Amino acid sequence: MSGYCHTRSFALRYTDFDFRDELKPSALLSLAQEAAASSADELGFGYKALKEKDRGFITVNTCCELFAPALLGDILTVETWPLPPRHVIFERDYRVKNQKGEIIALLASRWCLIDLPRFSILPATALGEVHERCPYRAESMLSVPDWRIPKLTDGEECGRRTVTPSDCDHYLHANNTRYADFFLDCFPMEEGAHIRSFQISYNKQAKAGTELTFFRKISEGGAVLEARAGDVLISAFRLGFGGNNTLQ
Repeated sequence: MSGYCHTRSFALRYTDFDFRDELKPSALLSLAQEAAASSADELGFGYKALKEKDRGFITVNTCCELFAPALLGDILTVETWPLPPRHVIFERDYRVKNQKGEIIALLASRWCLIDLPRFSILPATALGEVHERCPYRAESMLSVPDWRIPKLTDGEECGRRTVTPSDCDHYLHANNTRYADFFLDCFPMEEGAHIRSFQISYNKQAKAGTELTFFRKISEGGAVLEARAGDVLISAFRLGFGGNNTLQ
C-alpha cells in the first residue's frame, strides 16, 4: 500500500548498545520517538505547533517485534506514518531497516492528544484543519492482538527506584523511553536473555521524586513486569524471550 511515509536515518552509537552488544530497547524507542516527532512537525502537529495551543501528545502504548540484530556502525532507517485516529486514540506504525534493506524491527504505538493545563484527553477533531488534511495511511505493519498487558496478581518485588529530573522530559514526567531501562534493570546481568518482542503500557505519570516499586513474573518464553507508585499502576511491560523472529 502506498501513501504518506516519513523517513529518517540514524547512525547507531556505542551508547545505543547494552553489555551484550545488543541494541537496547530504550535506544530503539528513542529512534522511533525522534522519527515520530519529525513526522509530526512535517504534518503540522509537532511539539512546537501544539505547545502554542497548550496541547501535546503523550504515548500510551508501544509494541515491538524484533527480526534481526543491529550492529555497531549500522545506519538504521525508520519509516513511519500515522494511521487514521479513532476518536481519542492516535496510532502510528514504524518499519526499521538497516543499510542492506533488512527489516530490524516493526513497531506500533498509540498516543493521546492532551490539553496540558488540565491534562485531559482531547479527540482528534481538536486538531481542526490539520486533522482534516492529514494524509493518514491505513496500513498497519504490526498486528497487536491485545494492547492490554495482563495485571500481575502474584508477581515478586524486584526493585525500587526514584524518578530523577534526568529521567523527565518537557512534560515534567519520566519519558516513555526510560521505562524500558527501568524494567530491564530488574534483571541481573547473569539473567540476561535475548529479547524478541516487548510491549509497554503507560497508565499514569511519574514525576521527579516519585518512588517506583517494580514487580515481575517470569513464565516460559517471557515475562510481565509492573511499576507501581504505592498501589497505583504506573506502567506495565511484557517481554518475549528467544531467538530472533523471521518474517513470513
